[in-house]
Amino acid sequence: MALAQAWSVALCGVDGLAVEIEADVGVGQPRTHLLGLPDASLHESKERVKAAVRNSEEEWPKQRIVLGLSPANLPKGGSSYDLAIACATLAAAGSVPAERLATTVLLGELALDGRVRPVRGVLPSLLTARRAGLRAAVVPVDTLPEASLVDGVEVHGALTLAEVLAWLRAEDVTLARPPAATDPPLPPIPDLADVVGQPEARWALEVAAAGAHHLLLTGPPGTGKTMLAERLPGLLPPLTREDALAVTAVHSVAGVLSPGCPLVASPPFVNVHHTTSIAALIGGGSGMAKPGAASQAHKGVLFLDEACEFGQKTIDTLRTALEDGEVRISRRDGIARYPARFQLILATNPCPCAPPKEVDCTCTATVRRRYQSRLSGPLLDRVDLRVRMRATTAMANADATPPEPTAVVRERVLKARSRAATRWSAHGHTWQANALVPGPALRREFALPRHTTTLLDRALATGTLTGRGADRCLRVAWTLADLAEADRPTADHVAAALHFRERRVP
Repeated sequence: MALAQAWSVALCGVDGLAVEIEADVGVGQPRTHLLGLPDASLHESKERVKAAVRNSEEEWPKQRIVLGLSPANLPKGGSSYDLAIACATLAAAGSVPAERLATTVLLGELALDGRVRPVRGVLPSLLTARRAGLRAAVVPVDTLPEASLVDGVEVHGALTLAEVLAWLRAEDVTLARPPAATDPPLPPIPDLADVVGQPEARWALEVAAAGAHHLLLTGPPGTGKTMLAERLPGLLPPLTREDALAVTAVHSVAGVLSPGCPLVASPPFVNVHHTTSIAALIGGGSGMAKPGAASQAHKGVLFLDEACEFGQKTIDTLRTALEDGEVRISRRDGIARYPARFQLILATNPCPCAPPKEVDCTCTATVRRRYQSRLSGPLLDRVDLRVRMRATTAMANADATPPEPTAVVRERVLKARSRAATRWSAHGHTWQANALVPGPALRREFALPRHTTTLLDRALATGTLTGRGADRCLRVAWTLADLAEADRPTADHVAAALHFRERRVP
């Protein structure tokens, strides 16, 4: 046979496209031509594949080989095509049958000795293959737990190229099968009872969890800002199967999945250092852009500690993602789209010197304003809740009520979320949290009486509140009503929501 086909997948963000790899072995000078807009790493695959075939005790064709990767106008990169290129070439040379290649997607990088090495993006690649009608897949053994998450595709794991070729020849060789499905272990959840004092911040954290709102915590060092942020994922509901697969797909492309238990079943918590670059925060890199911290926090929490230490240009790149729930990165090779529906938690000191006691501050008013201005107005306008935390004055108080643990607060949060989801679904909507409700729907379909929104109207008239801010106040008011088990927000709920937004970084 002079011509054969095999299948692989090209990823663009978390979206993929099935790639048909055609191999033509014909008369001519012994040379391998690779067509279809390959990048440098894919160009190198010719030598990797040739060495792997020879070291697998197979004969590389001593003829002219033309490899075409279709669609030809789609830029392709990475090493995940190696296995498919090797099988297509040997099938075209008549060394292996081509029957199984017609319905099988092949993923894996080849070592020079023929070992099949793991690659990124196996989960979104198999989801793409399933949509393309491919019924079987051969992946590296190390990625079998991840591949097993995809239903409807018969998954096989290979250690070496020789095993795959024997499987194609229908020899008495059994490729590895995925392990039995098990529920992923729940990550350890820090308890909210560990936080000393700070009742107002604890309440704001509960409101944020109940409505999926963004939160700004301001206060001197050691007041518990980081502790509170780390406890937010424990208050959130578990991820649905669909959301878990979406989060896992992003982590797979980013290469941060746990090999043994890849499914991300709990809301992720991503803590970003203030020296992080724009590419690391939003995504980027040469060729096709890779996901950043914002996308890795999809359906979870993105925590920016020492927020005022971030470069303003860096932190302002989050503004579009906060509105759209998606990151779109344009590059020469195309536009990568990554989901980024996260809860943003900002923590900052009130000034650069940040003493434990405010009276000891040595910063001038100009220095404090310059420091606070690193959080731009448009970014703060997208933050629903702002809380000023005070220094802790006592480690224990025998007469005080013990702080509520995570389990108690989480029960209230889940009830509020359930009320919200039931309310929106009764009107034919799929919003799962109040923060996701569009402003026009709040103002028209779920409009509140005029006397309830008097404070918002006054704030809009005086210019102290933007239209976006008013919409976010309404969302917080609905969350407060859900926590209070009220049917609709009252004027007190609206006033409380506005009080949260009117905070300023002192």
